[in-house]
Amino acid sequence: MTAVLSVRQIHVRYLVLLSLRWLPVGLLIPIFVLLMQERGLTLTQIGLALAAQGVIVFALELPTAGLADAVGRRPVLVIAAVVNLASGVLFIVADSFALLLAVWALQGVYRALDSGPLESWYVDSTIAVDPDAEYERGLGQGGTALGIAIAAGALLSGGLVALGPVGPVSALTMPVVVAGALQAVGLIALLALLRESRPTSGPRALRTSVAEASRKVGEAVGLLRRSRVLLALISVELFWGFGLTTFENLLPVRLAEVLGDADRAAALLGPASTVAWLASAGGAALTPLIIRWLGAAPGAALLRIIQGATVVGMALIAGPVGVLVAYVACHTVHGASNPLHMGLVHRQVDGPYRTSVVSLNSMMAMPAAAAGGVVLGLIADRSSVSVAMLVGAVVLAVAAPLYLPAWRARGVTSPAPADGAPTIVAQPEPPSPDVPPGGPTDRGNTPTADASASRR
Repeated sequence: MTAVLSVRQIHVRYLVLLSLRWLPVGLLIPIFVLLMQERGLTLTQIGLALAAQGVIVFALELPTAGLADAVGRRPVLVIAAVVNLASGVLFIVADSFALLLAVWALQGVYRALDSGPLESWYVDSTIAVDPDAEYERGLGQGGTALGIAIAAGALLSGGLVALGPVGPVSALTMPVVVAGALQAVGLIALLALLRESRPTSGPRALRTSVAEASRKVGEAVGLLRRSRVLLALISVELFWGFGLTTFENLLPVRLAEVLGDADRAAALLGPASTVAWLASAGGAALTPLIIRWLGAAPGAALLRIIQGATVVGMALIAGPVGVLVAYVACHTVHGASNPLHMGLVHRQVDGPYRTSVVSLNSMMAMPAAAAGGVVLGLIADRSSVSVAMLVGAVVLAVAAPLYLPAWRARGVTSPAPADGAPTIVAQPEPPSPDVPPGGPTDRGNTPTADASASRR
């Protein structure tokens, strides 16, 4: 039962489960595009396979979020972990476009189920124990833990590739095998560590909860009609989702192009990704300073522009060292911007609809990422990887003005909602550097993409 856990216990369990969730992702980030190329897919086909994930997430994101809010976060996360494990096992043996399409379709189901419940469990469980607890600090530390976990996975991935093939298993496939084993460990940890109070159980309760999920989804969508700030924030995800293709899918290809050797690029990307995700963790740790100096909304807007500039660097710098420096800078910005963005989203809604709103935010990124994978893949195949990355850089940067409504709305309280409607919470940004982030006046500044991405 969550009620018997202290705030510290909830915090530690959240960080452990978050780290185990992202460690396998770190193993896959440096190699998954290169592995699909090794198995005969073009960049366009890879984009189409990844698009299957985006389409399925778009279709299932809100229903699964409403289900998590209604049925409980734990059962939804357990189902998600099982689907993820099945996808990982299939990825080990998938050697055709159709099978790889199935891998990413399963990843779409997993991402839809996984998006939001763990973070929502942490926030609501913490508030239930101590309404004055500084949960946003824990979410910021979650961003740091996420970065460290991915960095460790990427370092291990590079080592596995450098060791070369093991029997019939190719060098690029070895990280996938180890990632599958770690996914099984994560499932066991989830069953052991995550506890929540559920007032009722059984088939009748399940039917009631499913019906309740539909209502929660409808009310969460209604927030977009009632909050211009929330609508603008969630629209940022359209641009971010499209642009993330540049540093997730195209960067390995760009590095292989510069080096002239895919295996060498994969081996180098292991330690490079480790440094990049440690930099991302450092960026997340800088969130309180950015809030003090600039404020959450202006800081998030500026970081969108800076991230676009780092992608320009990846596209235009000729040598591998320069490309990797720009890659690390991109991840530093990514780690800093995600807590700012999610904090602004969290402060727009109260607990009963939190998972649904987080999933609304994530849902917008997935079809955009699917479109980015296909469109930028086509540009790369028909023109060059550099040109495709430049297009993605522009798309990332032009999202900056969408943070203006949140900036202008600071300190403005929303009108009372109609009976039965969810509450929109408009909280002021910290009034001065003397107020520590996480204090009573700053309750919503929080942290991922996926980093398979990154995700949020």
